[in-house]
Amino acid sequence: MCAGPPRTAMSQPGQDRRVGADLWTNGLASSDVTTAEPAAFREAVAAMNATTVRPEIELGPIRPPQRLAPYSYALGAEVRHPETAVVPESSEGDAFGRLILLHDPDGTDAWDGTMRLVAYIQADLDASEAVDPLLPEVAWSWLVEALESRVDNVTALGGTVTATTSVRYGDIAGPPRAHQLELRASWTATSLDLGPHVEAFCAVLEHAAGLPPVGVTDLSSRSRA
Repeated sequence: MCAGPPRTAMSQPGQDRRVGADLWTNGLASSDVTTAEPAAFREAVAAMNATTVRPEIELGPIRPPQRLAPYSYALGAEVRHPETAVVPESSEGDAFGRLILLHDPDGTDAWDGTMRLVAYIQADLDASEAVDPLLPEVAWSWLVEALESRVDNVTALGGTVTATTSVRYGDIAGPPRAHQLELRASWTATSLDLGPHVEAFCAVLEHAAGLPPVGVTDLSSRSRA
């Protein structure tokens, strides 16, 4: 079982942002797996780690779940401010998520394959966005379109989109009322080239955070197209 550290030091500005391209500081483990894992699993993890992401997204290995499959690996991602130095497993940032790889060499009927990807994304919402009745359909379309434009084929795609409102009372930090979008999804990869799957996951995170297209400066309030 490949288990990375729960909190991972990330690359500094200007460094190569390929996952695993730099050596982790403070004695934390690298993103490498060991030869004890199956070759197919190692190849899939290597493809995930070779993915290049845009500068606003910090991406790195986090501790994967231990009992969902014989082998697992996980990446944490966050749209963060420059002063943030780590990728946490939970966050109070604008948008963050996790992409988990589950591998069962024998496969399962529910997966329709041996490599299952599980995604979770959470993002803050404006009050006007939180009440939009089309928000779940739009958010799900981000994932479908991101996968279709990058991956030849996936199977058993399914998930949920939830918009929540939290109201704080009493002596508790934070805004009196907060709105969030949560997307949970899973699908089965039909090849070991998982880089495009990571790219699709990050594309959804970009939409959820309201980031402008690469190379475009956002001079107005963020919007989710």
